[in-house]
Amino acid sequence: MQNLIVCSNCGQTVSVYKNPIPTVDIIIRTFGGIILIKRKNPPYGWAIPGGFIDYGESAEHAAIREAEEETSLKISNLKLLGVYSAPDRDPRFHTLSVVFTAESDGIPVAGDDARELGVFTYETLPSQLAFDHATILQDYFSLLKSSPGSCCVS
Repeated sequence: MQNLIVCSNCGQTVSVYKNPIPTVDIIIRTFGGIILIKRKNPPYGWAIPGGFIDYGESAEHAAIREAEEETSLKISNLKLLGVYSAPDRDPRFHTLSVVFTAESDGIPVAGDDARELGVFTYETLPSQLAFDHATILQDYFSLLKSSPGSCCVS
């Protein structure tokens, strides 16, 4: 989608494009399962730790930064799981998420956008997950089941 605006500096008409906003999500494996956060801000609910990629930042660096901001954990073994880009995945606006898996052996502490956090297994996942995180986690656990020894297995 393209909009036209007038530049306040030169007075020329310029095009402004409305593009998806890039984000990251990180499935962090730790002792006992994976970490989910309970969001402090809308949209509320349990979610995979993650957030927006800053201008000038790589997706990988954003994943490392967001994991530490939301869980206080240093992560390792960062691996790409996939990209999720359905236009309705975030009720606020069109985002696309680069989803990673990672490991940590630290003790997680809720921070930044996290009201609380928990460690979950497939069997104990909350029934209400924010965004499209139920789909992402279904894909993750299906991959674990079908590919023992894959990059996403701890």
